Amino acid sequence: MNPFANLPKFVHVCDITARDGFQHEEKFIPTDAKMYVLDALVDAGFKKIEVSNFGNPKRMPQFKDAHELMKRIKRVPGVEYTVVTMTERAVMDAIKDKEAGYGPDRISVTISTSEAHNLVNAGRPIAEHWANIEKWLQLSRDAGIKFSVTVSTIWGCPIAGPVPMDWAVDFTDRLLKMGVDDVCHADHDGQASPDKTYEYFAKVLDRDPNPERHVAHFHVTRGWGLANVLAAMQAGIACFDATLGGIGGQPANFIDGVPVAGTGKYYYSDPSRTGLVCTEDLVVMLDGMGIETGIDVDKLLNLGAMVERIVGRQLRAESVTSGRLPKAYGRE
Repeated sequence: MNPFANLPKFVHVCDITARDGFQHEEKFIPTDAKMYVLDALVDAGFKKIEVSNFGNPKRMPQFKDAHELMKRIKRVPGVEYTVVTMTERAVMDAIKDKEAGYGPDRISVTISTSEAHNLVNAGRPIAEHWANIEKWLQLSRDAGIKFSVTVSTIWGCPIAGPVPMDWAVDFTDRLLKMGVDDVCHADHDGQASPDKTYEYFAKVLDRDPNPERHVAHFHVTRGWGLANVLAAMQAGIACFDATLGGIGGQPANFIDGVPVAGTGKYYYSDPSRTGLVCTEDLVVMLDGMGIETGIDVDKLLNLGAMVERIVGRQLRAESVTSGRLPKAYGRE
C-alpha cells in the first residue's frame, strides 16, 4: 500500500511571518518592511495571511503598528487577512476597524489545554477563558468577522510538562460545536513527533472530517516540522501555518535594546533555536511532490532572500539557497 496515495491534491499555506515570525525578533521591524512582505506574499499568490497582533503594544511593541498595517493593506479579492486577539479590548478594536472599513477578515484567539500555559499566554484560567471565547465568538459573528481558535499545548506544555493529547481532541470538538469557523492545532514548542501528530489528527478528523475547518501549526524546536506536516497530510490535513525563513516563537521580551514584558521569560535558553516550519521549504517540498498550492515558487524564494536582509541574518530556509527542484524532474 502506497502511504502517499491519499495525500491532498491542494494544500493551503497560511503565511504568518508578519505576526508569529516577527514577534520573536528583538528589533523592531519597520512598518514599511512589514508592508513589503505582506504585499509580496499577495503577489506570490498567498490567500491566507496573518498580519499582526492587536495585543498591548507596551508588552509587545513589535505590534505597535498593527492598526496602521490594517489601514495600508491592499485589499485583494480572495485574500483572507487575520489578526490575533487575546483580550476583549483587542476583539473590540478589530470590530471597530471592521466598521471603519479596514478591519480583519478573521481573528484568532488561543486556548491552551495546560492551565499553567493558559495563565501565562492568555492571562486567565481556562474556565474563564472558555466563557470569554463564547462571548467574543458572538461579537465577531455579529460584526461579520470569521472567528478562529488555536488549541495549544496539544502534545505537551513547556511549563508544566506532559498533557493528555485527548484533552485537545475534546477542546476541538467543543469549539466546533460552539460554532467557530476553524480550529488551529498548535505545537508551539516542538514537542509533537510524527507518530503522535498522525494519531492526533486521525482522532480529530474522525470526529470532524471536514479539512477546511482545521489548520496545523508546527514549530521546529527539535527539527521535526516538515515530518509532522507529512504526517498531518497523511491523516487528511490540508492547511498549514508557516513563516518565511522559519522565524518566530514566543513574543520578544527585549526590543531595540530595551527590556519589555512580552509573555515573560523565554522557554529556552537559546531563543534563536525557536521558529516554525519554513514557508519556502514547505512550498518547495509540496511543489516537488506535485501538490498544488497556488503559490509562485520563484517569487516566494526571492521574498525569502529579502526577509533575510530585513532581519539581518541568514535564516533556516534551505530552499532559499538550494532552490526548487529542476523542472526536468517533471514538475512543470
